[in-house]
Amino acid sequence: MPLPSLPRITLSLLDERERGSGEADAFLRVQVRRFVATFPDGSVSAPFTYDTVERGRLDAVVVAPHFRRGTERWVFLRSAVRPPIAARPMAVRPVPEGDELGQLWELPAGLVEADERSPEGLRRCAARELHEETGFAVSMEALRPLGPSTFPAPGIIGERHFFFHVEVLPEARGVPAEDGSALERHASIVALPLREALALAREGRIEDAKTELGLRRLAELP
Repeated sequence: MPLPSLPRITLSLLDERERGSGEADAFLRVQVRRFVATFPDGSVSAPFTYDTVERGRLDAVVVAPHFRRGTERWVFLRSAVRPPIAARPMAVRPVPEGDELGQLWELPAGLVEADERSPEGLRRCAARELHEETGFAVSMEALRPLGPSTFPAPGIIGERHFFFHVEVLPEARGVPAEDGSALERHASIVALPLREALALAREGRIEDAKTELGLRRLAELP
């Protein structure tokens, strides 16, 4: 059954200003914007304020490296340290959190640089991130799209995720190049059957949303 047409609600920007720490090199910025909404019947809302998070390198790639062992597809995952999760205040937690809070198993991923904002550039970015985070050196041409792009957090940031997959040879994996940041040091890299990775996602042991989506899309490949 096809979806109905989206209602034609348009937003008009009235003004904007930046709310932040005042640091010129801040990685994230909060932009305060005032809008009015125009509805399908022609009526217009009262002005309202909406905060959005802005970032110089806005979009990201997500890469699923995989291989066949017999008739089964396997996938590589990488550990990642995520400070916003580690810093979750105790007061906001509705359920107990584990001791490893702040560390996730993820598919390789990374931000798109300014010179990579093109279809070819996205593949170049995916190849670079794969090498940095797992040690696999692949050509741009080896990377294949893994479904359409998505908005992971549309309520606060306009970031798009672009998904790719690539078949790799496990024995060809080298040392991850890393990006020089403290958060990429001493990461663990693991290969496991795709069916097991999906089971771990269902159990809540793989908690990263982009990774679960990538795994599910990978399972749909022939």
